[in-house]
Amino acid sequence: MLWGDACGYVWGPRNERTTLPIKNVKARQTYYGALNLLTGWTALWKGTAGNKENTVAFLKYLRQYFQGRRMIILWDGAPYHRAHLVQEYLGRLQGPDCPEPQRHIQLIQFAPYAPTQNPMEDVWLAGKRAVRQHWADVSSFHDVKTIFSSTILRRPFYFDKLNWYGRDMLIAGRRAQGFRWE
Repeated sequence: MLWGDACGYVWGPRNERTTLPIKNVKARQTYYGALNLLTGWTALWKGTAGNKENTVAFLKYLRQYFQGRRMIILWDGAPYHRAHLVQEYLGRLQGPDCPEPQRHIQLIQFAPYAPTQNPMEDVWLAGKRAVRQHWADVSSFHDVKTIFSSTILRRPFYFDKLNWYGRDMLIAGRRAQGFRWE
């Protein structure tokens, strides 16, 4: 999230480029997020940067957030997602010989250069869209971050894309086992 994300649309003459100066271009906030496939709710974590240390910290946060339950995480191929430090953390957490179905955290990578596969991209877009829609209320980067994060955290997200990953099948299986969360 960049301070300039609040400035997304302007009115101006047709066929003429309109430019506006942006102050505080270096103001930025890195977010890590995870969308729960079953509930549609998002876990959001603020990091200082997208790097291997923060990725491990985010995985630890998710373990706490989901109370140690087993997780399957689908994510992109960012270098810090594949870093040796991340693999070391998972190795310590699960042991080197842990079979995949019994792992605490299973990682599955999206196809390279395929952000359309990632439902979290739709969540980020919803947050950025809210910032742009409330541009008149934004007077600081703190306002931008507040609008962005509150938009993401205040409601569940249901995209058709979630069914690509078997959401409907998982819900039916959970209901058959007697689980309810509505």
